[in-house]
Order: sequence, then structure tokens, then C-alpha cells
Amino acid sequence: MLVLGRSQVEDLLDVGRLIDALGPAMADLSAGRASVPNRIAALVPEREGFLAVMPGYAPSAGALVTKLVSLFPRNAGTLLPTHQALIVVFDPDSGEPMALLDGTAITAMRTAACSALSARLLAREDAAVLAILGTGVQARSHARAMCRVRPIRQIRVAGRDPAKAGAVANELSSELKTDVRAVSTYAEALDGADLASAATHALEPVVRRAWLAPGVHVTSVGFNPAGREIDDATVAEALVCVESRQAALAAFPAGANDLLMPIRDGVITAGHVHAELGEIVAGKRPGRTSPDQITLYKSVGVAVQDAVAAALVVAAAREQSIGEHVTLH
Repeated sequence: MLVLGRSQVEDLLDVGRLIDALGPAMADLSAGRASVPNRIAALVPEREGFLAVMPGYAPSAGALVTKLVSLFPRNAGTLLPTHQALIVVFDPDSGEPMALLDGTAITAMRTAACSALSARLLAREDAAVLAILGTGVQARSHARAMCRVRPIRQIRVAGRDPAKAGAVANELSSELKTDVRAVSTYAEALDGADLASAATHALEPVVRRAWLAPGVHVTSVGFNPAGREIDDATVAEALVCVESRQAALAAFPAGANDLLMPIRDGVITAGHVHAELGEIVAGKRPGRTSPDQITLYKSVGVAVQDAVAAALVVAAAREQSIGEHVTLH
């Protein structure tokens, strides 16, 4: 079995190739060719954490994997990330375990890459101002990924902690060839932005309709069992897209409160979800229909994304003879 650590995974996984590979995989998912059961989890209530299991088969990538991912929000501000994961890759022909990978880096990169795919499909071609809401791992990975698909000339970073927002802005400005600045509020970050990426653990919405410019494309990947990132008015007015209706509208720990709460309160119905990304990729559903339309991609994370990313990592590791091999039997 091939074993790859976090730094090796980060070096081996090319974000551009991942964005490209996610398109066919999402089309597989929407067409019913991929197999991705809803996430299940064992709860650790005394730590407000859980351990989730996410198996998936993505035929477009020839990938069969399962991910074990823990979410422990109290790790925020410590040396440990809030999300930590392992991915086991199996041979889709025989079921034999083939590789064990760090899944923490893959989770960060595949989440941002699928948000970037949504921007490629839904954002205006000239989208140049990006608002990043949040200051964690996903904030950084979203900034990098969005610069791959749109001509970003300015990035504004906002979070609860101004010092952390400043640190993210400094880190990204030294890495990306664009103007990156920290701002003091979410509203300021969103003012006039063409793209907005929310990646928070918010209880109350950090994206509010009153703060949004016409034509903005919003991506939301944050998850808090007790809260949400997007307000009712934005959800009601936006063209809403998801990875999977089944996953997004399922009960905890699979679904999205950003959609479930307004459905519960009668603001929208389940039919308000316009499309899955795979339906737009395959041409089964239209994307943006006007320059001023607000579009929203609400992500809950599905295992087909992990499968695609893991397949790319394993292929690159074999090509470059990277990683350790251990014998299990």
C-alpha cells in the first residue's frame, strides 16, 4: 500500500488539473453514474466534534475511495486544524486497498477547486474583485483557486479577528500577483465584489442580500450545525446550485442549513434549487442568464470530489516514485 503524507499530497496535487477533472466527475454524479451515499457521523458532543465517513466511486476518474474526516471546531486557534482527514484508495477492479493518503490537504484543495468550478460555470467572465469571508485554511485555498478561473485583480479578506484577516492578506499578497487587502467587516469585503467565497464557522449569516452587488457569484462552504452563512433574502433571490440535491437537502450531518432553514420556514421550497453543477457541466440545465443575476453555489462536500483528487495524487506519486510502500498482508 502506498502511503503519502500531507506535504507530499500538497506537492503532488495540481489545482488546475483538479478543477478540470471535477467537471466530468460532477456530471457523473448528476447522471447517477457515480455512487456517493450521504455522509454519516459519530458525534463527540462534549467536544462539539464528530467523525464522518464518506465513501465514493467516481467512474470518470476510475476512483474508489473512502474518507474519514473529523470536524472539531474547538481546534480553531490551536496548532491543530478544525478539519482532519484520511483517505483510503481502493482498486475499483478488485476492491484491494491501494493507498493511504493524508486527507486534510485534499479536503482543503478539492473544496476550493469545486468552488472554482462553480465560478467557471456561473460567475461573470470579467469578475475581478473577490471577497474572502473567513481566515482559515479554506480562505487561503479559495483565494488561490479563484485566481485560476477568473481575472482577479483585487482580493478583500474579512473575518471575526482583524489580526487573522491581516495575516491571511499578507500571506496571499506575497504569493499571488494581485492586490490583497484585509478589511474590517464582511459588508466592506462584499461591497462591489464580483465573487464572494464564504468559508466560516458562522452562527449568523456573513453574506446578506443588502451587502451584495448585482451579478455577484457567491460560494459558501462553511458548516456549523447550529448556524448558517447565507441569509434568507440572498437564498430566495439567487440562482441556487449545489453538488447534489440529495446531499444538500439531507438531514445533519450531510445537508446545508443555508437551504434547510429557509425551506423549513417557508421562504423557499426544495424546488428552488436550480441545478447541480454536473447538470450545468452536461448542458442539462442553464447557468447564469443575465449579467445582474446573483448566483449561489452552496457546497456540502461530496466524496466524488475526494475520489477525483485522490486519483490525481496517486497517479502523480507513481509517475514521480514518491511515497512509502507498506505491506498489510
